[in-house]
Order: sequence, then structure tokens, then C-alpha cells
Amino acid sequence: MNPASPRRALVTGGASGIGAAAARRLRHEHIAVTTLDLHGDADLAADVTDAGALQQVRETTGPIDILVNCAGIVGPGVPLAQTTPDQWRHVLEVNVLGTVNTMRAFVPLMVDRGWGRVVNIASMAGKDGNPNLSIYSASKAAVIALTKSAGKELATTGVLVNAIAPAVIATEMNADTDPEVLAHITSLIPMQRVGQPEEAAELIAFLAGERVSFSTGAVYDLSGGRATY
Repeated sequence: MNPASPRRALVTGGASGIGAAAARRLRHEHIAVTTLDLHGDADLAADVTDAGALQQVRETTGPIDILVNCAGIVGPGVPLAQTTPDQWRHVLEVNVLGTVNTMRAFVPLMVDRGWGRVVNIASMAGKDGNPNLSIYSASKAAVIALTKSAGKELATTGVLVNAIAPAVIATEMNADTDPEVLAHITSLIPMQRVGQPEEAAELIAFLAGERVSFSTGAVYDLSGGRATY
């Protein structure tokens, strides 16, 4: 990659956690990164659930080459019967529609340019389903299906769409998860430890780069051995 004309990336949820680590790692590759978040130290402040706001972000950033969708929330850690429709709407709007909105805003410009990389952050919860995290699990299953669908749609355009499915990562988001729920899902990891944001960032950087050319619509596990399929 030529540092004089670097690829450009947008990382949502880029103020903390996996998003911040991904931004640092991409910058190490001489990629011009713009971070977007509602809170914290990000380059731009915008709500991924607001499609109109993302259109304005696109006007600010111009075309980008790499989109990393890290913005997300866990939602309530309670049994399914105790969840409410409003809780479902809120988590699905952020985790699913937020990802859809950024892709709708930026992917067409990638297609026009004939090259692009989209990395969506799913979760092992979207594959296995975590007890007392039904909303979060369902939202991340939707991200996985979205990634597979979009990957097939765009397979001949030069735009690759892949996802990573982390197990528990040491982030601020998981720090707010119910301790009993967190203890249970951590106990499922054969490596007997949680992952670090920098470990997720390495996989994101790989999927965002030039070396990946024959993988799209795929889900890459980052689970310390938890994944079973």
C-alpha cells in the first residue's frame, strides 16, 4: 500500500473497545481512519440508527474504501419473558439497522470504485445463543445473515463483506454486562480467558486488507476455542 495515497476507512463505535483498537491497528497500516461514535473521543459524532445523519457523514468523509461496523450495544441481561418490545426495538435498531444504514450509505460508492472491504462485528452469541441475552443474540444472528447475504450480492463487484464473531472481549461494553451472565459465557471459553480488543483488531485488519481476495460472506470466529461450527 502506498502511504502517499492511503486507503480510507470508517470505523463505527470507534471511540472505545474493539472499534478503537481497530482504528489504531488500521492506522498502523497507513490507512486514513475516521472514527464515528455517539460518545467518547471520536472524529465524528453520529447515531448509526439515523440514516439521514449517515448520509451527512458521507458528505463529510467522501468515499471510503473500508467500513468497520463496531457500533453496538448488549441490551438487557434478563430472561426472554422479561424483555419488552421497546428493548427489542432499541437493540435491533443499533446492532442491525445501524449496520444496514452504514452499508447503504457507503457500499454503493465502493462498488462504483470497484474495491471495498466491509467488516461487521457479530458475536458468538449470534451463533450459539446466550441465555438471558436473547435480544443481543438475535441481533448478532441477524448481522451474520446480513453479512452472508450482502457478500453474495456483491461478490463480483470487488467489494468483500465479512464478519468476525468474538466470544467475550475485555471491553467497556462487556463491563456493563450482568456479572452472572458474563461469568457463564466466559466459562464456555476453552482457553479460560477473555479476548483482548487488540486480538480482534488483528483479524479486522487482515479482512480489511489487500491480501484477502477470495473470501466474502464469511464469519471468522474469535472465540478462544468456544466455536463449535
